[in-house]
Amino acid sequence: MIKKGNKSNYLAKISLGVMGAGFLITIPFQETFMGRLLQGGFEAGLVGGLADWFAVTALFRHPMGIPIPHTALLPKNRDRMITALITMLEKDWLTKESIKEKINQINFTDKLIQIAENELSSVTLKRRISLILNEFISFVNIEKMAPFIEKELKEYLHTLKVEKILETIITQTFNRKLDEKALNYILTEMEKWMSKEETKRKIGVMAKQLLDNTEADGFLKMAISSFRNLITEEKLGNMLQPYLLKRIILLQREDDPYRHLILSRIREEVVGMQDKEELMAEINNWKKTFVNNWSPVDQITEILKQLQKKLMLLAEDDEYIDKHVISFIQNYVNNIVKTPEKMESIENWIQKQILYYLDMNHSKIGVLVKENLDKLDNETLINMMENSVGKDLQWIRVNGAICGFTIGILLTILKSIL
Repeated sequence: MIKKGNKSNYLAKISLGVMGAGFLITIPFQETFMGRLLQGGFEAGLVGGLADWFAVTALFRHPMGIPIPHTALLPKNRDRMITALITMLEKDWLTKESIKEKINQINFTDKLIQIAENELSSVTLKRRISLILNEFISFVNIEKMAPFIEKELKEYLHTLKVEKILETIITQTFNRKLDEKALNYILTEMEKWMSKEETKRKIGVMAKQLLDNTEADGFLKMAISSFRNLITEEKLGNMLQPYLLKRIILLQREDDPYRHLILSRIREEVVGMQDKEELMAEINNWKKTFVNNWSPVDQITEILKQLQKKLMLLAEDDEYIDKHVISFIQNYVNNIVKTPEKMESIENWIQKQILYYLDMNHSKIGVLVKENLDKLDNETLINMMENSVGKDLQWIRVNGAICGFTIGILLTILKSIL
């Protein structure tokens, strides 16, 4: 633009130079008709070119630096021009209504979805997502988060009702038949223990001690004494071990009545635990003491650090980003496209936000224009305007010289005729 302005300015100077030179050259030939005709044309062209030069120059600066009244119009009226320009922008060209009308004609959701679909397969987007995730993960301050999690965890544990927890445990125990499994485990272990030779000996010893310590009177005493002399510890063990072992094996059968009796009694005791106030109070006190004395902040910190490392490694894994993050975004976008209601809802929200910010910041358009113009001094502003419209303004000077030349010739012809 500067070069164009310089070329047009150069052309305007040539036109004035031609007119001035022509006027001087034709002075010696005033006696001839052709000389008077050309001199009249060059004289009028010179006057017209100078007049237009003065008018164009007076818009931007004082001609030849002389402070002639009513010249340098633009610098003198700079504030009024800027105010008028801002008013024109805000009230005529860029009014709220016109901007809103244009905004309403744009479907931002469609454009955003198109951008998303085009960019989702790009390597650049994957790298940016990886960098954003990595930065976000590393930004988390674990040292500050761990005490907060500990506090929230303790508060949550304090609010838990032991009765509710116990009720859930009991329900799950019965639903999964854990009581039967526990009984089967105990009976299996008892069977193993009862089958040992050492156990048989211990049973014999215990039975013999029982007989020896049994006190009785009369016939019973005599019978026990006779039985005691006839039987040994080994015989007692051989008698009792098979009997007890058989009872244990029978208790493992599903149809054994004694097994059902034991399980029923166990279930009654377990269910009745919730009605034992002293037991519940003791458990609650234990829970309260345990939670108050519990300090898991170090464990939580270590867990969070390990989790942070894993997440950072995953964020750097292109396959993970593509499989989970990109696919999630793709599925979400596809879901939006397939649901017109969501498309409309998102579009309405976007339009609402844009219009809200437009209402809040419309006046800043003029402020922004004024701030940018105020940064420019008069000379820079004038040069910018001259470079923008200088070509047309300089052509005014050229046209003035040409028109003056033509009119001068016509007037000379008219004067000769008259």
